[in-house]
Amino acid sequence: MSSSEHLSHDFLPPSVTQLLASQARWTGTSFATSRLKTKLTSHPAPVPAPNSQEVLKSSVCTDHMAVVRWNQTEGWTDPELIPYGAIPMMPTASDFHYSTARFEGMKVYRGHDGNVRLFRPQYNCARMLASALRIGFPEFDPDELLGLIRGLCAIECPKWLPKERAGECLYIRPTLIGTDASLGFQVPREAMLFIVISFWPNPKPDRSLGEGGSAQEKTLRLFASQEGMVHAWPGGTGSAKISVNYGPSLLAHGEAKSKGFDQVLWLFGPEGYVTEAGSSNFFVIWRNCEGRLQLVTAPLTEHTILAGVTRSILDLARERLTSGSSYQWEGESLEVIEAKFTISDIVEAAEHGRLVASFAVGTACFIVSVSHIEFEGRGINTPQNAVPHVSALGSG
Repeated sequence: MSSSEHLSHDFLPPSVTQLLASQARWTGTSFATSRLKTKLTSHPAPVPAPNSQEVLKSSVCTDHMAVVRWNQTEGWTDPELIPYGAIPMMPTASDFHYSTARFEGMKVYRGHDGNVRLFRPQYNCARMLASALRIGFPEFDPDELLGLIRGLCAIECPKWLPKERAGECLYIRPTLIGTDASLGFQVPREAMLFIVISFWPNPKPDRSLGEGGSAQEKTLRLFASQEGMVHAWPGGTGSAKISVNYGPSLLAHGEAKSKGFDQVLWLFGPEGYVTEAGSSNFFVIWRNCEGRLQLVTAPLTEHTILAGVTRSILDLARERLTSGSSYQWEGESLEVIEAKFTISDIVEAAEHGRLVASFAVGTACFIVSVSHIEFEGRGINTPQNAVPHVSALGSG
């Protein structure tokens, strides 16, 4: 199945379909999950305790991984499910020198009913294809990738996500890297796709106590700056989930952490357009100058925002918080808007008492309220628990 056949899927946002449409130039055949070859480990590892240091460090992977290779001459090989372990690569591999790597982040959940679930996995697989094509990788069928992910989960989840751990999840990391050993500056002529499953620490409630001694949920403190570093720009790769977007942002993230903040609120241009919070989509709830209650987030049109799978929160907001919803606050509906806005807009809304809430949404953090934004030496404090909108979006 070619990438163009996936363009009509309703769950794909404009940024993904635009990438697929503009980059779909490969005609090679996909790998086939039906030809999966399985070799089980003879040295199974123990399952770590939920709160162990191994889990907190995100360093534990399950017993097996899925691997499939590609080269320009022969196309895709048959996929393999093999014991988890090191991957041999030449020192001149394209991935090391030209950052020819892209990946996805998704989770598999053990429900309280005992069933194992993936959340919109078709979206991740289609986005992986779009990002791969953006940096010159070969085409593959997203449905075959999904089949490979499901096959790996079927092998690993009974042990690593057992029924007695209902409500927990594991983190899935499909990755595609250039393994071409030539130092020539070119699209990779060899590649490897692999999928690993790891433990990921779940967000925990903050240890601090609120009024009356009640535990407060963890909130984010963001650091925003217009000086120095830029995360993404129009026409760049901000809408593709590729490794080169993440490495250069680690310095700014580390500096924010050293100042006591959790993430960077990324701004773009002299206007200070708000883009993302760390690697998560960012949202504000405010009243506009006419007093209407609005949920606002940056648009996908300029490829400066990664179309997060959890961006489906917009659909949920339209379903739960607009006119006629049972979650309306004091009978008031919420207007959902995707539009450019600036840090100055947030400052002005806060100064005039119009800023109602802000939050970040991502696969790693789910939905987390933002309590504080630091900008140019001043703090913007976001009201907490002032309205039920964020909790309404996070409930089942």
